[in-house]
Amino acid sequence: MLAEQVDGVIGVDTHRDTLAAAAVTPIGAVLDSADAPANARGYQRLLDFARVHIPGRRCWALEGIGCYGAGLAAFLDSAGERVVEVCRPKRPAVRGGRKTDMLDAIRAAREALATEHLIHPRRRGEREALRVLLATRQSAVLATTAAVNLLKSLIVSAPDVLRVELRGLKSKDQVAYCAKLRARPTQDVEHRMTVHALRSAALRVEALRAEAKELESEILTLVREVAPALLAQQGVGPITAAQVLVSWSHAGRFRSEAAFAAFAGVAPIQASSGLTNRHRINRSGDRQLNRALHTITLVRMRLDPTTRTYVARRISEGKTARDAQRCLKRAICRQLFKILERPDRDSGAASENLPQAA
Repeated sequence: MLAEQVDGVIGVDTHRDTLAAAAVTPIGAVLDSADAPANARGYQRLLDFARVHIPGRRCWALEGIGCYGAGLAAFLDSAGERVVEVCRPKRPAVRGGRKTDMLDAIRAAREALATEHLIHPRRRGEREALRVLLATRQSAVLATTAAVNLLKSLIVSAPDVLRVELRGLKSKDQVAYCAKLRARPTQDVEHRMTVHALRSAALRVEALRAEAKELESEILTLVREVAPALLAQQGVGPITAAQVLVSWSHAGRFRSEAAFAAFAGVAPIQASSGLTNRHRINRSGDRQLNRALHTITLVRMRLDPTTRTYVARRISEGKTARDAQRCLKRAICRQLFKILERPDRDSGAASENLPQAA
């Protein structure tokens, strides 16, 4: 437990412009509290506050490290401080329950003291670079889908002359054709404005696709530098590899591969009752990481002979196709974790595609 390892905990409730901190003893007693602006001077003020009230072994319990607390977490890490992340406290069950920033800071410290397994914050640097690239690319992909849907709806209600020209074309050809459309002064206002709208939507689609492709190229370059061994695995592309790296963050963050599997939402959950003894799929955890593992699983089931043999063996043992896929996803998670945690993961050496047991 954290209470046995430190002389006190500084809980911090983070916001965009302000930070509220509270120094708490290992038994939960509040020593003092302070607030500071969310900037470099405020970070130093809180560090001085901690050194005064807990001069010995101390730990920082921060809320929202991936958001408003990112700057403070980076500052404390550079200063050699120990930092853990706590979840946002739930609202009081009673409507009249008090809630202030200072109370939230105290709750954060006490939650860290009572938690058996502490949450280590994700690192910045290359991991954060991948995260922002992934988020921006995902936004471009979603905007592309919206723009294509807009173009399709415009074609449906377009004048007959335009609709006949575009009806038999594939989606990609429709975008290219509409991007070259030009209105003529002799056409009526409806036709001219429809042409203008179709061209605008098509150009938007082309620009967004080019942006997404450029971002994917940047992601691929960065993944090759950070963990080329991931790309050597069957079914792992630049986007899935980047998501695995973003969720994993750094070696030692997870206490075991079982903890990483639980975080990914692929650890089996008991669903037994009476004479039925079975497990079900875990629907919690990091859903983006779960999605990446699911994508790798589908690719391997389609292309990798070893994986198909593995799934067939699981089904022959009495498992359903869904349970066999769950076992496969768990095995892939174990394999990727071992690649990430080993010291020579940057060497690019590939391991076996699939363990023999899950």
